[in-house]
Amino acid sequence: MPVNGLRIAAGVVAAAGLLVAGFLVLRDGGDEQRPVRDRLPIQPTVVGKSVLVDVSGAVLEEFNGDCVSSRVSYLCLRVRDELLAADEHLPARGGLTIRTTVDRRLQQSAQQAIDRRVRSDDKPLAALAMVVPGTGDIRAMATNRPLVDKVGALAYQQGSTAMVYTLAAALESGLRFEDGFPYAAAYRAPSYSAFKNCKGENVAEPAHSVFNAKRDHSDFTTLRSGTWAAENTFFLRLTEEVGLCESVTMARRLGLARADGHKVMEFETFSLGVNEVDPVTAAGTYATLAARGKHCEPRAVAEVSDGSKVLRSFPPRCRDVLDPAVADAVTNVLADGLARSPLKGLGRDAAGMAGASDSYTAAWYAGYTPDLASAVALGVPGRGAFDQRLVDVTLGGRRYERVEGTSIPAPIWKESMTAALSGLPGTAFTKADTARFGGCRDRCAN
Repeated sequence: MPVNGLRIAAGVVAAAGLLVAGFLVLRDGGDEQRPVRDRLPIQPTVVGKSVLVDVSGAVLEEFNGDCVSSRVSYLCLRVRDELLAADEHLPARGGLTIRTTVDRRLQQSAQQAIDRRVRSDDKPLAALAMVVPGTGDIRAMATNRPLVDKVGALAYQQGSTAMVYTLAAALESGLRFEDGFPYAAAYRAPSYSAFKNCKGENVAEPAHSVFNAKRDHSDFTTLRSGTWAAENTFFLRLTEEVGLCESVTMARRLGLARADGHKVMEFETFSLGVNEVDPVTAAGTYATLAARGKHCEPRAVAEVSDGSKVLRSFPPRCRDVLDPAVADAVTNVLADGLARSPLKGLGRDAAGMAGASDSYTAAWYAGYTPDLASAVALGVPGRGAFDQRLVDVTLGGRRYERVEGTSIPAPIWKESMTAALSGLPGTAFTKADTARFGGCRDRCAN
């Protein structure tokens, strides 16, 4: 099982009354040619004000529930939402110590990795979340600039990082690594009934064709090669084979939910990532795979106290949602994919997948080790995405013809994960059951 080994002491813990000499360092300018945002101003904590503290008890900042002036606005908004869900009066109450699950060292590593590649005045918004498998503890939440809206507005089309849900459904259904279909450059549903949502309604679009951006493998696409290539036509055919409802149900089991609170959209193109999600949610679904099928609701708040007693605790909420062997098989595919990618891995067991949405409205990278999962998203969240595509765009002072998951999100993911796990012993993935998932059956190329 993944260990909760990321609770790293970070600086001197404040005295019992939480009167601190200053705020911790959460941001680093990274590039001397850019505005320096490397230190928070030294301010004493005001008696009677609520404070956010990190996992070790060190004060992050004061908290009044509006998050307008927060230096960690992504985290602040998440904390506010969790408190509101528990008690609508908690966010406005003063004198509270709100212990979060955030580790300031990991928070700083996440912020630095973003700041080196995306500037605060760049139009697209970069967001990163780190989640501990097996507990759901959120260790870091970083963005390239402060958020001014609710967390639900931080919604990006998930793109091809959603293919992992259909892959899991396929392996659970009995398919093997080398099962697949002859390569097709385009896909069109054979009938309206080829895809049915979970209400049993026909949702296929025979008049709509899906194409691949490129081809980099043989004439036959397998579960492994199709995942490594994030091949659109293959995953449409696989969704048809496995079932749209089965793919959507798998995603929900792993923890997928839309950022806007609406129901997950059950379209023919579900596996291509048409749903808009928040990086915390995406990281949480990948953390479920890292935890071998144990899903834990991501949480930013551990407990709330008033100085004399604990008012409310927020324990991990976990449940087993997937056969560990199936989770291990998915991990095997994603680990091999990461090793074959330009990232080459983290120097320890790791799995991951890059993602890009239709028309380059968003770019992603999501991945995990047994001890930590992380997701990075880049784009213009919400309705503005289709007006601000990641094509012919300048980010961090560098011009990009188009931004894919491997362009910016993947390097941010690798750098932040490497720094976060530095000094910690590597934990190995459980090997896939090759007797169950190896080879192929009747869907192999002759």
